[in-house]
Amino acid sequence: MDLGFAAIALPVIIISAVFHEVAHGFVAYRLGDPTAKLLGRLTLNPIPHLDPLMSILLPLILIISGSPVIFGAAKPVPVDPFNLRDGRRDMAIVSLAGPLTNLLIAAIFAFILSFIAPLFTADVTLLQILFIVVQLNILLAIFNLLPIPPLDGSKIFALLLPEEYANRYLSIGSIGIFIIFFLLLFPIGGFSLGNLIFQLLQFSLGLLGL
Repeated sequence: MDLGFAAIALPVIIISAVFHEVAHGFVAYRLGDPTAKLLGRLTLNPIPHLDPLMSILLPLILIISGSPVIFGAAKPVPVDPFNLRDGRRDMAIVSLAGPLTNLLIAAIFAFILSFIAPLFTADVTLLQILFIVVQLNILLAIFNLLPIPPLDGSKIFALLLPEEYANRYLSIGSIGIFIIFFLLLFPIGGFSLGNLIFQLLQFSLGLLGL
């Protein structure tokens, strides 16, 4: 394991995941649900958002194992769909806010990396840190947009289904994380979820000129 990479990647994942969750809560608040605000979750202080398993242990395991796909998550911000003006549509918007925030962070740091940082420094370490921020935020966005409950992508995809089928589909969220790990660890018929995520990462980096 590259300890230098781990020392950079873990804080980046934690901070990026916090921005991701705060974006969910802020958009939910603007759409009528004050739950996250009332529980003190509309804060960039990482402490209320940390999940020991998903924020620290999982990313560390992926880093230590040399996985090409590294991700993590903060404690999900609670959202009450009954407070939203249009439950299903607004829930999809709230879900989309998190990944879009990570993509925005990636785009901002890609711009800094490509056009601003080179004007002031040739420090390879600093440029590598900026690249890691871009890379990990893209990975967080891609991972969360997978249409597998309970990830954000499932709530967006559910909007395309009739309500009855959407409810059944979202109900598998309790086992969804096991489905995700199974697909990451065991390719099926030549399909590898890890490879798909990696290819999407490379494509996204290409779009950003990196």
